[in-house]
Amino acid sequence: MKKYNKGSKKLLNAWAIYDWANSVYPLVISTAIFPIYYGIITDDYINFLGISFKNTALISYVTAFAFIILVFLSPLLSGIADYTGGKKFFMKLFCYSGSAACIFLYWFEIDNLDLSLLYYFIALIGFWASLVFYNSYLPEIAYPEQQDRISAKGYAMGYFGSVILLLINLIMINFPDLFGIYDSNGVVAEIKAMKISFVMVGFWWFLFSQYTFYYLPGRKYYKQIISKKQIEVKNRNIIFSGFIELKSVWDQVKNYSILKVFLLSFFIYSIALQTVILVATYFGEAEIKWSEGEKTFGLILSILLIQLVAMLGALLSAKISERLGNFKTLIVLNIIWALICLMGYYIETSLQFYFAAGLVGLVMGGIQALSRSTFSKLIPKTTNTTSYFSFYDVTQKLSIVIGMTLFATIDQITGSMRNSILCFVIFFIIGAIILFKLDKNHLSFQNSN
Repeated sequence: MKKYNKGSKKLLNAWAIYDWANSVYPLVISTAIFPIYYGIITDDYINFLGISFKNTALISYVTAFAFIILVFLSPLLSGIADYTGGKKFFMKLFCYSGSAACIFLYWFEIDNLDLSLLYYFIALIGFWASLVFYNSYLPEIAYPEQQDRISAKGYAMGYFGSVILLLINLIMINFPDLFGIYDSNGVVAEIKAMKISFVMVGFWWFLFSQYTFYYLPGRKYYKQIISKKQIEVKNRNIIFSGFIELKSVWDQVKNYSILKVFLLSFFIYSIALQTVILVATYFGEAEIKWSEGEKTFGLILSILLIQLVAMLGALLSAKISERLGNFKTLIVLNIIWALICLMGYYIETSLQFYFAAGLVGLVMGGIQALSRSTFSKLIPKTTNTTSYFSFYDVTQKLSIVIGMTLFATIDQITGSMRNSILCFVIFFIIGAIILFKLDKNHLSFQNSN
């Protein structure tokens, strides 16, 4: 395999292709088709482990539990990867286990709910754990002035690729006979087409990731770095090296005020951001008044609208950040998100939902890409970038645990997801306020971007 130098177009594009490969999971599984499928096959209240759960609250709790596992798993594996050079190995491991679990979602049924939720759980773990190692490659393959653009390009490619597959799935679900899919064994063709969509996600994720894995540097690239690290930790238990690194990163972050305050803001607005993204389709499926026969098509159409607008939104945000700076752009994005949550409490019709979906798309890709690249710029130049991005990743996952648990609890108690969505307004406002103060106190960083 030919070695490509840092900043080379071939290497950067290979890195970005993984967004194309794995973004079908958050779109088709987390966001579009699986929530619709889950809503169809489950009643409003279902029994699990002897407890009656609101169906949307149960899936939210399972999601929160998966992220609790990820909070502990990420530093463990990132530390091992740094000290053994196994960054690519672990990225592959979680990519392959996640894609396989997507295929097994074909057998997700209410009659074997325990096993079905396990498939969902493993797919979620695989997707998010692989991103720890994927994101950590960014400062190693791209120079600071390239990172905003390549990060945004990755998100844009992810949106575009996932939209292609979702369009195919949309046609297959609405016109299953064109694909040779018919009612059989008591399963209607539309439901069967949804199940086949999960299989297609698994194969798409697995196959396109091969291009990324071919070009990304592996164990040989890290050979000298590994030797130095192994000498440093020869008396330590490698199992705990990730947590030791995480503590070391935290000790450095505490003394670097701009990074510390940015992470605080990121943590607060991510509580709302990631939760809203994860539950949007469940909200649309349960709370919006759809006309007869419109729901499935309308929900998938809304998600397509989000993805198409998000491609432009990610690139537009990168452009705006070049003029206004990262912090100011993130402030604007947080304010727009707060307005979207406020709007979400009141929307009832499909037309209103489509409008909200367009706004979500405009700011979703931008705030994710810009958050990632801003952190990449702020971290000190170091060889153990996996540990820094593990810290970033743990921050994000903790926010999701809190957000999903808060959402599920309010939903379970009040019986309405509208109340859950409304409470997230405050998180975006607080995030914007912290960023505003950061922007005022650190103009030197803004002026360099």
